[in-house]
Amino acid sequence: MEQEEYQRRLGKVRKEIDRIDGELLPLFLKRMSCSEEVAKLKQEVGAPVFNASREQEILDRVREKSGAFGGSAAALYAAIMSISRARQHQMFTGGKPLRDMEQSAAREMPGRGVTAFCQGVSGAYSHKAALAFFSEPEIGFRVSWKDVFEEVKKGSSCFGVLPVENSAAGSVSGVYDLLLQYRFYIIGAVDMRVEHCLAAPRVEEVRTVVSHPQGLSQCSEYIESHGIQQKEFSNTAAAAKYVAENALPNTAAICSREAAEKYGLKVLEENVQNARNNVTRFVVISREPILPKEASKISLCFSLPHKTGSLYSILERFAIGGLNLTKIESRPIPESNFEYDFYLDFTGNIHDPETLELICSLYDELPRFSFLGNYIEISPEKA
Repeated sequence: MEQEEYQRRLGKVRKEIDRIDGELLPLFLKRMSCSEEVAKLKQEVGAPVFNASREQEILDRVREKSGAFGGSAAALYAAIMSISRARQHQMFTGGKPLRDMEQSAAREMPGRGVTAFCQGVSGAYSHKAALAFFSEPEIGFRVSWKDVFEEVKKGSSCFGVLPVENSAAGSVSGVYDLLLQYRFYIIGAVDMRVEHCLAAPRVEEVRTVVSHPQGLSQCSEYIESHGIQQKEFSNTAAAAKYVAENALPNTAAICSREAAEKYGLKVLEENVQNARNNVTRFVVISREPILPKEASKISLCFSLPHKTGSLYSILERFAIGGLNLTKIESRPIPESNFEYDFYLDFTGNIHDPETLELICSLYDELPRFSFLGNYIEISPEKA
């Protein structure tokens, strides 16, 4: 086909598309007007915005009537109904507890003299993250991540600093499980550059290495290439302390240089991690919300109704709002059969009216919904 003929025929088809779009837009606006009338009626009788059976009935009918385009047509109508729901939620001004929290929560981070709890012992990476986030904090150490959550549970002036994700080894699933269990607020995050070293009481051949499972995973290539046995420990710094105190032959710890020096170990080799750009993200948790005006990351938790396309429908609403999802993690709900909570991070600020409206609509709509925080994340360069 000649280029001129191609352009002529293409222009003809595009003209027809423009004509159809011109017909579709007024119909869409008319449908939205009807949706607003529905919202007014629902408000009068106290009916909820979301009607799962009604929406499923429409999707089934559309899919049946659309032949080969059934799936595509259903996706289109699901998007239209999602937009319609969002408008109805705006009219309802729902999510009152979230709106009240947005108004009443502190806007400033705590000053000096706060107590921050970390898992492990002095010299742990979480210890370093706490010092990067707070100004002159009092640091408390606990044996397990759960113990840190329990300390935060005791009082509003206590904070916890915990790892949630590593750039090489992935999510720290145990901490995510606790976040979903306790539903405390995330008030900040710190991205720490992690540089592991191999450290031992003396210079000798290393046959066994001791570290936290995440540390072992992050250094798996070095360990495997040297044929070293692994021993899991509660924390990288605690592993360094254990190796130093017991002086076991041919045994080393994988830990930070700071931990090695603190417990009197000799650094046998530096940067033994798989990736040179190895970063661990730590979150700072609190019993009470703190919502800085300049906060840029939001974390939510929710489960989903049992209907086809429910996750897609939720994620689509973030796309419509121009919000960038940065993480989604699913974790099984305890004592349930194949049901899951979803943890979700996205960029945004709850003080923005449109973002607040979206979160409030999800609060009203989704089972087990929790707003986990809106916070600032410190970059590795700043940390």
